[in-house]
Amino acid sequence: MLKNEDKLNEEQLNQLIKLKNVSPILKEIHELKEKIRKIFNNAKDWYSATFRLGIWLSKAKKYFPNSNNTIIRWFSEIIAYFDNRTTSGTVEGINNKLKLIKRSGYGFRNFENFRIRCVLNWHLI
Repeated sequence: MLKNEDKLNEEQLNQLIKLKNVSPILKEIHELKEKIRKIFNNAKDWYSATFRLGIWLSKAKKYFPNSNNTIIRWFSEIIAYFDNRTTSGTVEGINNKLKLIKRSGYGFRNFENFRIRCVLNWHLI
């Protein structure tokens, strides 16, 4: 159910079909998961993505209420992805790593020691 449908081997695909036949709710949930993935992979511009995502949100509200609210809250940022197909994942990763270094180096005597640890982490010296 979690693996992308196009990555399934034949046995996994048969198991998925059986599961969908047993539970219509799981079938609909899986199809919604695949539809949102296709929106992000196939939408050519922000306009078409907005339209398709709006339709998806109306269908997904029943099964994914928390995700639905989160997508609505961050809608403009999500749609911005379709302008250049870039995310803030790299920056988020750097910020997370810096916070980890800061926590592990709680007893640094001065900022220079913290800076050196950060620079060494990304092999910039």
